[in-house]
Amino acid sequence: MSHDGQYNAAGYQVPGGDPRRTQPGTPSGPPQSRPRVAPTPPGYQQGGSPYPQNTPNFQQNQYGQTPQNGYQYQWVPGQEQSYFPAQNQAAMEDQGGMGGLTAQMGGMGLGADGAVASRSNKKKNRHAYHNIDQAVVSSQAFNQSTGNAEQYVNQDSFQQMGTGNPYAGQQVTPAMNQFPVQAAPSFSPGLQSSGAGFANAATPMPVPSGPGVSAQGRVDPEQIPSIPRARDGAAQYYLDHIYPTMEQHLPPPGAVPFVAQDQGNSSPKHARLTLNIIPSTSSFLSQTGLPLGLVLQPLAPLQAGEQPIPVLDFGEMGPPRCSRCRAYINPFMTFRSGGNKLVCNMCTFPNDVIPEYFAPTDPSGVRVDRAQRPELTTGTVEYLVPKEYWAKEPVGLRWLFVIDVSQDAVSKGFLEAFCKGILGALYGEDEDDVDDEEINGENSLEKRRIPVGSKVGFVTFDKAMHFYNCNEKLERAQMLVMPDIEDPFVPLGSEGLFVDPYKAKPVVTSLLAQLPALFSHVKNPEPALLPTLESALSSLSVTGGKIVCSLASLPTWGPGRLFLRDKNDLHGIETEKKLFQTDHPGFKKLAGKMVESGVGIDFFIAAPAGKYMDIATIGHLSAISGGQSHFYPNYIAPRDSLQLAQEITHTLTRETGYQALMKVRCSNGLQVSSYHGNFLQHNFGADLEFGIIDSDKSVGVMFSYDGKLDAKLDAHFQCALLYTTASGERRVRCTNTVAGVSEGAMESMRFIDQDAVINIIAKEAATRMIERPLKDVRNALTEKTIDILAGYRKTGSGSHPPGQLVLPENLKEFSMYVLGLMKSRAFKAGHEPSDRRTHTMRLLKSASPLELSLFLYPRILPLHSLAPESGFPDPNTGHLVVPPTIRASFSRIEEGGAYLVDDGQVCLLWLHAHVSPNLLEDLFGEGKTSLSALDSMMSSLPVLETHLNAQVRNLLAYWASVRGSKGITIQLARQGLDGSEYEFARLLVEDRNNEAQSYVDWLVNLHRHIQMELSGQRKREDGGGGMSTMGMESAVAGITSLWTGKEG
Repeated sequence: MSHDGQYNAAGYQVPGGDPRRTQPGTPSGPPQSRPRVAPTPPGYQQGGSPYPQNTPNFQQNQYGQTPQNGYQYQWVPGQEQSYFPAQNQAAMEDQGGMGGLTAQMGGMGLGADGAVASRSNKKKNRHAYHNIDQAVVSSQAFNQSTGNAEQYVNQDSFQQMGTGNPYAGQQVTPAMNQFPVQAAPSFSPGLQSSGAGFANAATPMPVPSGPGVSAQGRVDPEQIPSIPRARDGAAQYYLDHIYPTMEQHLPPPGAVPFVAQDQGNSSPKHARLTLNIIPSTSSFLSQTGLPLGLVLQPLAPLQAGEQPIPVLDFGEMGPPRCSRCRAYINPFMTFRSGGNKLVCNMCTFPNDVIPEYFAPTDPSGVRVDRAQRPELTTGTVEYLVPKEYWAKEPVGLRWLFVIDVSQDAVSKGFLEAFCKGILGALYGEDEDDVDDEEINGENSLEKRRIPVGSKVGFVTFDKAMHFYNCNEKLERAQMLVMPDIEDPFVPLGSEGLFVDPYKAKPVVTSLLAQLPALFSHVKNPEPALLPTLESALSSLSVTGGKIVCSLASLPTWGPGRLFLRDKNDLHGIETEKKLFQTDHPGFKKLAGKMVESGVGIDFFIAAPAGKYMDIATIGHLSAISGGQSHFYPNYIAPRDSLQLAQEITHTLTRETGYQALMKVRCSNGLQVSSYHGNFLQHNFGADLEFGIIDSDKSVGVMFSYDGKLDAKLDAHFQCALLYTTASGERRVRCTNTVAGVSEGAMESMRFIDQDAVINIIAKEAATRMIERPLKDVRNALTEKTIDILAGYRKTGSGSHPPGQLVLPENLKEFSMYVLGLMKSRAFKAGHEPSDRRTHTMRLLKSASPLELSLFLYPRILPLHSLAPESGFPDPNTGHLVVPPTIRASFSRIEEGGAYLVDDGQVCLLWLHAHVSPNLLEDLFGEGKTSLSALDSMMSSLPVLETHLNAQVRNLLAYWASVRGSKGITIQLARQGLDGSEYEFARLLVEDRNNEAQSYVDWLVNLHRHIQMELSGQRKREDGGGGMSTMGMESAVAGITSLWTGKEG
């Protein structure tokens, strides 16, 4: 099998342009590949199909247009592999130019502004000094095929750029011209490189343009803004372009992998502002209708080629901070009086520099040691902190597995799957073959799944609690039963309960292997959850830690017993919101105690046959403590065990901190108005508290004005996360973000981060679910969408005819994301179990931009028409060739087709009733020539030596690396055979489903209300999303203006 580094070669250069838009004639190329891929099977050629086929001629590209500017389709051949007779492709191909909607939409016009002109320079001497031409992060591991990728992952070095300015041709934004002085050479102890490799890092990408084609005055769905096209174009662009955090102020789409170069402004992976140019006053902001917010993912994972987060130790004095606002030292603070004064960029207070941190400044006011100070050159840094920051002695993270052994857990196979999942997470799939001496010896860091110092413990429960002594000196684990659930205590000391899983491996593996058989004859159907968790908390109260709890039936025994609240009598009425709230005082009290003790909890909840589990009450513990609830609403062991195992492994191996506090600071003139996410905040203004926090969690922060911002200065934001690492170090992670300030709203509209806007809106809407009826929340989402688009129409597109629907260039797909949000299980109209709604609500509150983007609009990949080279490394560049995805509409589905559909939570393999027997046999194995011959419970593809099978397995492995927090397994959806086909239909979010409109109808509805707003006739209560499709065609035909796809 080839090495990962083989596929990280530079390739697919797009000739200039905005990194988030693609030209109509430019193919949406494959995103970056990182997972291992299978080699081409023996006896098969990549150049064509191994069996007879019809090969339709694709003279046009995948968007239905011929390539422009001489740029050719580099990776799709003229003849395509096919498993069924050629069909009329014209209706199926994704049309490229926005201009195709000219006159087709009637009165709807898509307008876009030209590039913003450069503003006059600010008072440069009032800005923090920053070296834009500083060391550049290496993208070799991301883009080069030569060398070992791993050698670049943990490099402490930067790579020096050349003397030339590689971004000279890019448009200058206000935040770019704030640091005009060139700094001394950057500190680069490692590899040196010229700037040639980054010469195109900020080269503009082509944008769609072209004349529209009239077609009978109706909307052509092929021409409305396309999320797949935008994603695929950006993914291709960032294959061989890095994202410099100061030069570019429009981050890549959330669902696209990219390498960021931290130039003092934190990577978008850690922090995303809704507006990267902020209006100076609240009145200007209100004109846009946009929220001013920040999406924070402080522990977000990096990818190969990116600079590791620097970890700095200032000893007992701790990191330098402003004595007034307590902001931490960052690249935007300035030094005066020869280095004796430190001027805070948040509150402008001049602080005295302590002697231990003093260094003189050069004539330009720059510290002479700046290049050797990561805290002055890097936007995201970590500080080791002294004892005054400790609440308790830091130790390695304690993991306590609390395992349900009640009747349903045993009989449904959940207990066995959970135990196997723990074994796989701790020791890998080959745990029986791992050499114990190797685990504990020199190679321990390579073999360990959890950091050195971390320990694990095990508790099982049904009507009673069972604690296990797994001390490494024992031959087998000892069980201690605690039958008293009214006043429970921990019968074991921490030395017996918590052990190093690698030193006590024989005891741990023996225990987990025997648990299913041990409780197979015990028939206790009612578990006692609350007393067990109270005992678990007692065992962790001294050190803090994390609980991982499984549950397979509603806990109806003992103190804290729950009952069936969802009896279908509250659905669709105002009091339905009560089902989403936690009203049990015992669980509320326990959640507060967990956070206070630095303890968090992750739940793995299985609901066999879709039983009610009261996720609102049980999941409240994980939501408040910063944990996560994994919910399997119709758990079937043969099908779902693999996903369960993958998610347990991810829970243990992702970066996790505990006993955490978060504080967000901002510049004078702004203030924090609200937070949205899963955490505990005792009162407004207090720090956010987390029992645990991990790399997948994000928090939304909303800001308001308490004054006027100075347009001559920038706006600054700093997030400080104080936490204890899994290895037992107390640290502060600082994330610093800068934005320009403008006098007016129009300039701000040109620097919108679409993913941040929809993330903030989704988090706020999820927060409102427990306060307002669902209908009101849906209406509010519709009103907000209209306000934003109408605000842009009023402030920035006066040159367009009044009848046009003009969408901001950077919000073209925004309306589709909002429609997807309203179709999600959290907000959709109609009947939906309260457990599903509540689980989705909490997912939205903590979802990262990546996870939310996929959740609101899934990616769909046709398998029946894969080019022979798709799913394999390109022989010239080494990149994994990832074919373009298609729109989420049944109009895109071809007869006889096979499709992978992934929304980041579930991955469906949909098979048409007339799918080719050859395809089935190639994908599933010999003899599998009909849908009925397939195993409906399969969760992964068999490993076959067929070309198609290797292609699909490689593509699934790639998707797993750019997905979020959930494991990826396939679930069959055979047309006419499987119930999961309904889930497939639900994921086609552009169609009319989920009790909501189609994408086209939704745009027409928005356009109608925007016109009413512009004419002063709009009534707020008329903006609810329930416009009927009756008369829709006449509404479209009656609009007389032009949809323009031109982008300036």
